[in-house]
Amino acid sequence: MSSRLFRMITLGIRQFRDPYYQGFAAQIAFYYLLSLVPMVMLLSQLMMSIFQTTIADAVGWLLDAIGGAYSDEVRDLLTYRSAGALNIVYAVIALWAASRAQFALTRIMNFTLTEGRSTGNGYWRERFRSMFTMTLMLLAIIVAVLVLVYGGRLIELFFKDQRIWLWIRWPVAFGLFFLILSFIYKILPTERIPYKQVIPGSIFAAVGLVLVTWLYSLYLNGMAQYDIVYGALANIVALMFWFYFMAWVLCLGVLFNKVLQDTKGHQGHVMFR
Repeated sequence: MSSRLFRMITLGIRQFRDPYYQGFAAQIAFYYLLSLVPMVMLLSQLMMSIFQTTIADAVGWLLDAIGGAYSDEVRDLLTYRSAGALNIVYAVIALWAASRAQFALTRIMNFTLTEGRSTGNGYWRERFRSMFTMTLMLLAIIVAVLVLVYGGRLIELFFKDQRIWLWIRWPVAFGLFFLILSFIYKILPTERIPYKQVIPGSIFAAVGLVLVTWLYSLYLNGMAQYDIVYGALANIVALMFWFYFMAWVLCLGVLFNKVLQDTKGHQGHVMFR
């Protein structure tokens, strides 16, 4: 066990020595920040048009728990309400903008899983594919949010006591978080990967993202004084740091899956041949 762990660490360090990884986390964080506004507004449009609820209404308790980890501007964005029926042209434009983050993450996933041999099947093909995968991810997020919205009501309907939901909502939220991550790790790489091979990295990333968010929330609330240095831009800088650390965790989850598969057995095997 210890020898396999050592081989996994060695393989991971060896792969991260490639110059391609320099600045990758900052790149992904940047594109996810740019994608945040169109993605959330698109989600809000869909949820208000169909279910008459906002994201903040659905998971307000979760947002309050990580309160220090995101800015007031993001909190206001999450309470955005649709002004009317979903506009198809607006939806396509927002989806194109939001999918840029998927595209960046797809490229680093392909590069990691193929040991630098490929980043995808060409820019435009992967660009349009990222729109499709972003659409699927938005639908998955909506399903997850609906579970969190109506979970308490279902528990109260069957058990006549909503306090049960207060006890299990965090495990349910973590489970949904894991499912979304495993969904991302499954559909983003160009090559097909068996679902069982993405489970370890999904668990690793889910725990890592929760831990990073919790620790960073504590850091912002207790120690950081960004406003002294950055002034009015303090919230944006803090949000960028949060996204940066989460981007690292997402990519480490991919690498975890890769080195885990490469160190299986005595001879090992690569995930993509």
